[in-house]
Amino acid sequence: MTMSRVPKYMGGFTLIEAVMVIVITGILGALVSSFATPLKGYFDATARADLSDVADTALRRMARDVRLALPNSVRVNTSGGDFYLDFLATTGGGRYRAVVDSTGAGDPLDFSAADTSFDVLGSTVDIAANDQIVVYNLGVSGADAYEGNTAATHVRRAASAVGAGLSSVSITSSNRLPFDSPAHRFQIVHEQVRYICDLATGRLTRYAGFTIATPTATVPADGSSALLASGVTACSFAYVPGVTQRASLITISLTLSKSGESVTLLHQVHVQNVP
Repeated sequence: MTMSRVPKYMGGFTLIEAVMVIVITGILGALVSSFATPLKGYFDATARADLSDVADTALRRMARDVRLALPNSVRVNTSGGDFYLDFLATTGGGRYRAVVDSTGAGDPLDFSAADTSFDVLGSTVDIAANDQIVVYNLGVSGADAYEGNTAATHVRRAASAVGAGLSSVSITSSNRLPFDSPAHRFQIVHEQVRYICDLATGRLTRYAGFTIATPTATVPADGSSALLASGVTACSFAYVPGVTQRASLITISLTLSKSGESVTLLHQVHVQNVP
């Protein structure tokens, strides 16, 4: 008689083993799910923090620039959805001598003739190459620093001597300056600055050092440029002169977006517009 042998080990899983696998899989799935949401929140928060940091740095740079703007030189232009902010950046200034001293000495700034030099009262000034001297810029036709630096109606003149710690300023002038500042102030303009918020490329760019001219909604052909922020999806520049010249206000709004996250920052800057 032939006897069949039963294998010592049988293949497959027992019901208990299958149940255990299901339970363990469920536990692991629950653990992964419980960690996924906080982890995603962490990465989202990090992305927003990075965007906020870039936007804040850009706005602070603009604010620092605008605070040095020549009085009454801020201009805002738009072209389509793009915004342009222009101003003339100053590096210093002071008070010019208006009359000779009690002994008849001194070099006052003469507004009745094409004067080419004057004494600085108080602190000395530093003048670099290509700097311009501006007296009583009102930002209106006939008293607008953007209009030029040679005609009798121009309030801007090219500095003809450079140096540090100067107590006397020399200018190139074939015509007299048109207006005497009530406070006998002058400003030193170094360059024209233009910020362009280009929504087509998503970039906020600073242009500087180009030929001074009446602001327009164009990209400067000369000078230098520096990228302040990318991923720009919205922005705006608003300039409100205010009731008095001292109350002028620039409002800048900037929205940056990346990887589904977006932040919007608003910054307001007071501008001193007393020439």
